[in-house]
Amino acid sequence: MKEVNELLELLKLEPIEWNLFRGLSHSVGSQSVFGGQVLAQALSAAMQTIPEGRFVHSLHAYFILPGDLEIPIVFDVDRIRDGGSFTTRRIRAIQRGQVILNMSASFQKPEEGFDHQIEMPKVSGPDDLPSWEDLGRQFGDVLPENFKRFFDRDRPIEFRPVELHNPFDNEKYEPLRHVWMRARGTMPHDKTAHQLVLAYASDYNLLTTSLLPHGEHGSFWKLQLASLDHAMWFHRDFRIDDWLLYAIDSPSASNARGFTRGNIFSRDGKLVASVVQEGLIRQKNSN
Repeated sequence: MKEVNELLELLKLEPIEWNLFRGLSHSVGSQSVFGGQVLAQALSAAMQTIPEGRFVHSLHAYFILPGDLEIPIVFDVDRIRDGGSFTTRRIRAIQRGQVILNMSASFQKPEEGFDHQIEMPKVSGPDDLPSWEDLGRQFGDVLPENFKRFFDRDRPIEFRPVELHNPFDNEKYEPLRHVWMRARGTMPHDKTAHQLVLAYASDYNLLTTSLLPHGEHGSFWKLQLASLDHAMWFHRDFRIDDWLLYAIDSPSASNARGFTRGNIFSRDGKLVASVVQEGLIRQKNSN
C-alpha cells in the first residue's frame, strides 16, 4: 500500500533556476496528471519562495490543460508582493511550453483576531466505516469492472465514505457527501507538509458529488469529467495523519458544469479548511 512519504517526495521540487522548479508526475490510475498533484506541486513551488514564518491561507487555481504523465512539469513562480503581513505569489505549471495550471496563492504570518465557525455535521465516525479498499475486497466479485479498478488504486490517502451509494441503481440522491480521510503513514511535524497533502487530497470526491441528483453516480465512467478550477482556504492548524471529515455539497449543475463546495473538519470539530470547485460534466457522446 502506498504511503504518504512517497507523496511527500513527489512534492519536493527541484530548483532549476531563480523562481523555476521542476517536478515529476505520478499516475493514480488516470491517463493524465491528477489535478490534486499539480495543485499541490504548484503550492510547493510557491512555498520555496516565501519568507519564513508565513503560511498559505488561500489559493485559487485554474486547470487549463491535461498534464502529461511522461514528462516533468516546470513551475514558474512570480513573486507578486511581500508585504508586512501577507505574501502573494502567482504560479504557472508548464509542459511543452504550454501552461497546464495557473494559480494565485496568498500567505500570512499568524496573528490573533475574531474567531467563529460553523458546526461540524453529525455523522458516523470513521472507526467502524469501510475504506474504499475494504469495499473493493467485500464486493469485488459483483462490482462493475470500472468500480473495481477505482477501489484497487494505490493511494497515499485513506478514504472512508459515510454514505454508500449502490452503483447498480439509477436512484437519485441529495447532492451531499461526507468522507473521512487521512494520510497513510506518519507525517512530519512541519505545518507546510500537512497543508500540501491536504491540498492534494482536496481534489478527491468533489465533482462526483454533482452526479448524485442525476442518477449517474454509478456510470460516471461514461462521462467526461474534468476539474476546471479549484479554490481553497486554510483556517486552522490540523494534522492530515489524523482523521478529517470532508463535508461536500453541490448547490448547482448547469451548462455542462458541476459546482461543488467542501468544508473540512478535524475529528474534534474544528473547521480547518474550505474548498470550492467547478468542473466539466459532459456525456462522452455529446457534441
